Amino acid sequence: MTFLVSRTDAIGDVVLTLPVCGQLKQLFPGCRVVLIGRTYTQAVAEACPWVDDFVNFDLLSALPKVEQIQLLKAQHAEAILHVFPNKLLATLARQAGIAIRIGTRNRVFHWFTCNRLVALSRRHSPLHEAQQNLQLVAPLHAGISLSVAEVANLVRLQPSEQLDPQWNQLLSERTATQLNVVLHPRSRGSAREWGLPHFGTLARLLHAAGHRVFVTGTAAEGEELREWLTEHQSYLTANLTGRLTLPQLLAFLHQTDGIVAGSTGPLHLAAALGRYTLGFYPPIRPMHPGRWAPLGPRAEYLVFDRPDCQDCRRQPAACTCIKALAPAQALHHILAWKPMPNLPS
Repeated sequence: MTFLVSRTDAIGDVVLTLPVCGQLKQLFPGCRVVLIGRTYTQAVAEACPWVDDFVNFDLLSALPKVEQIQLLKAQHAEAILHVFPNKLLATLARQAGIAIRIGTRNRVFHWFTCNRLVALSRRHSPLHEAQQNLQLVAPLHAGISLSVAEVANLVRLQPSEQLDPQWNQLLSERTATQLNVVLHPRSRGSAREWGLPHFGTLARLLHAAGHRVFVTGTAAEGEELREWLTEHQSYLTANLTGRLTLPQLLAFLHQTDGIVAGSTGPLHLAAALGRYTLGFYPPIRPMHPGRWAPLGPRAEYLVFDRPDCQDCRRQPAACTCIKALAPAQALHHILAWKPMPNLPS
């Protein structure tokens, strides 16, 4: 039995869809799970033990129509779960004759392309994103209701390639009591940001406490951070912006002790890898941690106690709630972390 799971958006969203793949594996032992995603999320699929294969949506969508349908038919899938609504995929799945096509009721095109509809309103739901995703499994197996802790057990990643020796060596050059801490200041617009002044102060505090600080991000983010990186270079062990592919970022995070970031893909990756994570969140829906908290055995977050702050809603660029989280407060949480043993990459 083969299931297609479609999630054609961002890295963090894909990570929080992995419990769907894990739940299918548990409910239907021996089944094959194929994730349909974007090029930049393929490394996440390859690092997940629940995922057997990956269909690249970017390559699929570039094919002629007949070949698109043939590619989906070639998967020999009994069912497709449209976790993220995509009109093209929904249409192709119907044309490919996939027997069970599951989508949400609140997308008009699903009424014409899917034959199993799930009532799901994400924006107003009290459930975590990963719990909401699991509701798409209900037409295949009724009665699924997992707590956040139970869902977190289904979020698993293991690097698919070894860490480059130069980074492995760099991480190993620490004392037994030092922490290797990753700071990921930017979010590429996917989340409210804590702010460079706070990240700079935290880097200084961590350095003063004797710990090692690494900065990650894309090459474009590295350019944006150039002045900040220069200003704080004496507190940083290494600037890795633009220097790691996604498979290498996974391998690198797997070898560190933890990450500090907003609600970004790297935060969710680190949590799924079992690393310590400290995420910063605004208190307003739908961005609050009740919906988007990282899931993992060592995952934590900070949120200012001002539920559904209307000031932040009216002026997103001047989000005072997230900046009210002090660097000293973050440091307090990080100093409770224990150095993780060096792991085989």
